[in-house]
Amino acid sequence: MAQDTTAPTLDFKYWLDKAVEWGQATTLETQKDVCLHLPQLQEFLQQTYETLKHMNSIVAIQQFPLIGQLLGRLCWNPFVIGYDESQKTLMWCLCCLYSSEPQNPVELKANSWIRSLLCHLLSSSKWESNEAETTTFISALGYTSADYYCHLVENMVSSLVTELRGNQFNGLTVQGRVPASRVNAVSLFCLPLITLPDITPLLETLLLYHGGAPKEILSSQFLEAVNDAFLKKKISLSESAVFSLWLRHLPSLENTTLHVLDQLVSIQMNSLEEVTCVIKDSFLPQAASHPAIFRIVNEIFKNALLETDGTPEVMTIIQVFTQLFVQVHQNENKQHKFPLKAYFPHHHQPLVIALLRRPFELPATHWSQHLTHISDMLKALVEDTNISSSDLLEIWFLVACFGEWLDIAAEQLLKTAVEPDALLWLLAFYYCPQNENLQRIQTMAEARAVYNHLMMLFNTTTLSVRDLQAAVNYITDTEQRYTQHLITHLLTNFLLLSSSGHMIAQEYISHITETTDISKEVRSLLSRTAYRINQNGKENQKTVKLLNELLQKLNV
Repeated sequence: MAQDTTAPTLDFKYWLDKAVEWGQATTLETQKDVCLHLPQLQEFLQQTYETLKHMNSIVAIQQFPLIGQLLGRLCWNPFVIGYDESQKTLMWCLCCLYSSEPQNPVELKANSWIRSLLCHLLSSSKWESNEAETTTFISALGYTSADYYCHLVENMVSSLVTELRGNQFNGLTVQGRVPASRVNAVSLFCLPLITLPDITPLLETLLLYHGGAPKEILSSQFLEAVNDAFLKKKISLSESAVFSLWLRHLPSLENTTLHVLDQLVSIQMNSLEEVTCVIKDSFLPQAASHPAIFRIVNEIFKNALLETDGTPEVMTIIQVFTQLFVQVHQNENKQHKFPLKAYFPHHHQPLVIALLRRPFELPATHWSQHLTHISDMLKALVEDTNISSSDLLEIWFLVACFGEWLDIAAEQLLKTAVEPDALLWLLAFYYCPQNENLQRIQTMAEARAVYNHLMMLFNTTTLSVRDLQAAVNYITDTEQRYTQHLITHLLTNFLLLSSSGHMIAQEYISHITETTDISKEVRSLLSRTAYRINQNGKENQKTVKLLNELLQKLNV
């Protein structure tokens, strides 16, 4: 038996026959044969791992149907798991067979089996080669086998956390204490165990660990799996651990941002409070306090907005995210706060500062003046003959992110005695940033005509839908989508702000949403207004009631 030492590459049947023949190596003859084959076996296991790591678990089992039996037997052979790095390689192979998203009872059972093998490998020691002695010892401690292995996992996690944290001193890395390969191996070991609550301290320690190596030392599979489990709410992590995950693995940040967008766009939210809760729970606004994360998230949002042709849902999501980011930034400790230039490096800083001012920071009587100041700065920037189309797009997206000021501009046009040109131009730019073929000038002229018509009707005591027909005709007749949205914005505010508008609001909203495709635009406008009123709590109850009724009607 000791003479047959040649094994074909990845010949699972050969090694399974050997594993069956060896059993748990209880005789001197089998022990000698095991020892003779250990170098070849380790090489075979390493080749197996190199093959498995490029497959998913289903494909691996289909291609190598004997692999489960083989690994299962080898894990209980004390000579195999005690030799060099065979124990670690066995663990890696088992990790590759673990299904991250089990689809049926067979895969669930396979995952449970793999976890038990991993616990066994982690708890292996010299005296454990005798199962009877192990059982007696566990019983003497007063544990069942399940309790015992649970405590072993806890102790293992505690030991690894202590080892990794011991390599850090006052936030600095103590070189040479824990090799990068060791940290990488620990991250791979965690793969099938990520959703176990006892593993969380180790996950966080790994995510916060920085070994001073020029390249990422944690496995990319580990980082992807942690982010996936976090997104599916299978694990809870501290903010600092999540931030570190996204900073060291940008694909995870991108996936999270797209996941939040898909989640909010695919399900109809009844209120902006729900949108706010989802975005807050994602940790994106908090993480965006780091400029690198903020700029990446903003770029993803911008691309999503362009790809969806400025859909109202995506625009509203971006604006809520920006509001939450501003809150986080303003609450940051001044000592740790990054300068605004770090978040908006290529923008006109006075414009950024003006947009960042929250409306509640100013008296309502100063809003029109502040908006005129924003409009004047924007006009000077975008009407510069040297401006490129890409620069124009960047300026427009900056303004779009702070849409709260645009909603207030539309309100101020109807609520206060203002010189309308500056505020109308601001809205015209928002809805029509490009001025090819004088589109913005045309939009501005049509908006001015509707505005004048609405102002004549504002104090009318009795009003009918027919009285507003001229404005509706602008929406239905114009081929310019930008003009449609701007006029819809003005009309919606007119219904909310004028006493006569309240009386026909429901009838009118039904009329324009039936005759035009702007129901999403109206719903977004009403949702934003309701959210702002709830935040400030200064509007009369009649307006609040009307808003709720209109939103309920549109959500049916």
